[in-house]
Amino acid sequence: MIIVTGGAGFIGSNLVHALNRHGYDDVLVVDELSQGEKFLNIRDARITDYLDREDFLDWLVENGDAGVEAIFHLGACSDTTEWDGRYMLDNNYQFSKETLEIAIAYEIPFIYASSAAVYGDSTDFEERIGDERPLNVYGYSKALFDRYVARRLPQVRSQIAGLRYFNVYGPREQHKGRMASIAWHMRQQLLEQGVVKLFEGSHGYANGEQVRDFVYVDDVVNLKLWFMDNPAVSGVFNVGTGNAEPFNSVARAVIDHYQTGEIEYIPFPDDLLDAYQSYTCADLSKLRRVGFELPFMDVASGVAVYMAWLDATDSR
Repeated sequence: MIIVTGGAGFIGSNLVHALNRHGYDDVLVVDELSQGEKFLNIRDARITDYLDREDFLDWLVENGDAGVEAIFHLGACSDTTEWDGRYMLDNNYQFSKETLEIAIAYEIPFIYASSAAVYGDSTDFEERIGDERPLNVYGYSKALFDRYVARRLPQVRSQIAGLRYFNVYGPREQHKGRMASIAWHMRQQLLEQGVVKLFEGSHGYANGEQVRDFVYVDDVVNLKLWFMDNPAVSGVFNVGTGNAEPFNSVARAVIDHYQTGEIEYIPFPDDLLDAYQSYTCADLSKLRRVGFELPFMDVASGVAVYMAWLDATDSR
């Protein structure tokens, strides 16, 4: 059995479908479906069972030695605007620690979701544990767990791999609302208003030229499967393309796909000035050193594939 926490969410559901395509049907999805529309992400997936988050730790204590091949721990609150620190640390940090310790006890490979939000306003994106500079409590919760993992790693024999996502976009993110990717929001704007809206220049960047490392979700999932196939590889690793592209490039890719529309620049919000990453770019040196060689799609390619998927989904 393979366990996917957050398995009805964005990246988790894409992982579940990828596992199915690779012949894995014995999948336990763990999630919290108070946001019920997330079921749409897994309604056509082949899974063994679904378990609520509140019941998971007790279940894992009782069943962790019963043929669990791997735990993909993706469940978390990913809202970067959530400032309830008690909630965020309980959900993202404490729950992750408890899950990890059970996995260690049973020597189950543990592959978990971290985030590039740990870097905050830094322009150095090398995975140096302890040097993180998060700008929000979400990033702090992820940095804390990375540090906990770093302390535990020398003491354990089983795999622990943390993946620091940069800006992931792709299918099955519609339930995320305001936290969905910029590509999803751009498409909504274009279809509803005929324009794509971007922020004016800020932090020394021209209009729409703030840059991020945008990575397509299928590439993220392929990396997860690679770690499952390479259980001797542990550590914390960046997950991005290694190439920063401006928001203008995403907008142009969406407009090119629909062959209509234009970009409209809107004032940069004052309340974001001190909590905004204008530049992110994954340093992939560590990931390449451990042997991961697959390429990542650029923005033009990834957005085209994503828009086509959304069009097909809408038509159904």
